[in-house]
Amino acid sequence: MHEASIALSVLKTVTEECQQRGFTTIESVRLKIGKGSGVLPEALTFAFDIAKGNSIAKEARLDIDLIPLGGHCNNCGATFETEERFLLACPQCDDNNFTINQGYEMNIIDMEVN
Repeated sequence: MHEASIALSVLKTVTEECQQRGFTTIESVRLKIGKGSGVLPEALTFAFDIAKGNSIAKEARLDIDLIPLGGHCNNCGATFETEERFLLACPQCDDNNFTINQGYEMNIIDMEVN
């Protein structure tokens, strides 16, 4: 379950940033995670809730924006998005000459603090 290590890393990053800026409480953390990243949102939320323990993020809510897999077909020129986690061919022409340009990201977008 790599979600546990991701949760610990996110918690460490936001906690350090919050403390450096003089804040004492984290109310929420928002992540952008691509569907192709292999991260299971429910498992990440569960791991985050356990990891935050008695930290300054102990009451924090984890909000996850899921980004669909998307790309551009080099054969037919189509730009596409799909809710699938894996893509083996262009959804328009079924060719396998395509470029993925979204859906693998994993970023901390923002956090609410006090």
